[in-house]
Amino acid sequence: MSKRIRIFTAEDVATHKSATSCWITRHGKVYDVTPFVHDHPGGDDLLLKYAGQDVDQVMKDRIEHEHSESAYDMLEEYTIGRLGNDENTVSDGMSLFTSPKLFFYMLFRLDWEATDDFHPDDTDTAKDYEKNQFLDLRKPLLRQVWEANFSKSYYLKQVHQPRHVPQSARLFGPEILEILTRTTWYVVPAFWTPITLYLFFRSLFQFTGPLPNFFAQPALPLHALSAIPVESIFKTMLCFFTGNIIWTILEYTLHRFLFHIDDVLPDHPVFLVLHFSMHGIHHYLPMDRLRLVMPPVLFIILQAPFTRLAHILFPAAVANGIISGAFTFYILYDCMHYALHHSMLPNYMREMKKYHLAHHYKNFELGFGVTSKIWDVVFNTLIPV
Repeated sequence: MSKRIRIFTAEDVATHKSATSCWITRHGKVYDVTPFVHDHPGGDDLLLKYAGQDVDQVMKDRIEHEHSESAYDMLEEYTIGRLGNDENTVSDGMSLFTSPKLFFYMLFRLDWEATDDFHPDDTDTAKDYEKNQFLDLRKPLLRQVWEANFSKSYYLKQVHQPRHVPQSARLFGPEILEILTRTTWYVVPAFWTPITLYLFFRSLFQFTGPLPNFFAQPALPLHALSAIPVESIFKTMLCFFTGNIIWTILEYTLHRFLFHIDDVLPDHPVFLVLHFSMHGIHHYLPMDRLRLVMPPVLFIILQAPFTRLAHILFPAAVANGIISGAFTFYILYDCMHYALHHSMLPNYMREMKKYHLAHHYKNFELGFGVTSKIWDVVFNTLIPV
């Protein structure tokens, strides 16, 4: 396929319906006939009448405007792409409460909910690629996204239709890079718990008295732990609980406004790769056990501006207490996220499992809370489950 030929959706075509950008479709092909608008023998008004639409029946209509064989041959010169497959990879009815955009490709009926032992069948990777021409799950994925010939609209349609493979799909070809993208759930508590405890105790000591600069002397005077006054413990705990609350807000806002930045995502390979790397792959392969928690490198990057902001806004003792509380809830969040996809759970978490899987399989534009629904209630993004 030529580099200029791309895969589009019907929505892509429908946005090009003016004299300055006029697209039409016929037999699954997409044509940019903008240069031909003013030269159209039937008049530009007739062509613009059907701009952004399929014109197969119109071109056959002798009453509207009869076309010769040479007209069809000429049309081929304006080919820029083709329409992607409109079929869903999974079909079990439509979600009736979604927006018109989502109605185009939502997968499940209104009353769908995950069972306690939910695990969908594996995708036939060869047939999936043959049908959709999206990503070949048998090959490294990131390079395919980077070299993609599909539009952003087609990417978003496909990436939110879950696939399932028995083993983790590869992101990179080289093994050294691939290792950095796969994270077992226990890496998160193992890596971040010592850091969180250190920040909590550092806050305790800082509320009690001055400490040397971290880079000059990172070690804490743990021998003096028993001498810390109750007042310092109270202040640190107050900051810690504040950090808990702040994390729940960050969990919701990052999920909604960073990971689901679909509408304002530029239609460019760089941004599609970023979207796919951060969250798209999780919606594309939601049951992948090795990509359900954040690799430490990714969370180090994401947390850096927020922890820096905390130290700008507050004294060090307060900032460290807040950060330790936020990190504690982050650890709980990532471990709970893994559990919601793969574990048998107590009552509360069973309900959250149904709720979170509805975000994946029912309506990805609602239900951004993972550890709780509270901010979905506040901001009216609750999924009826």
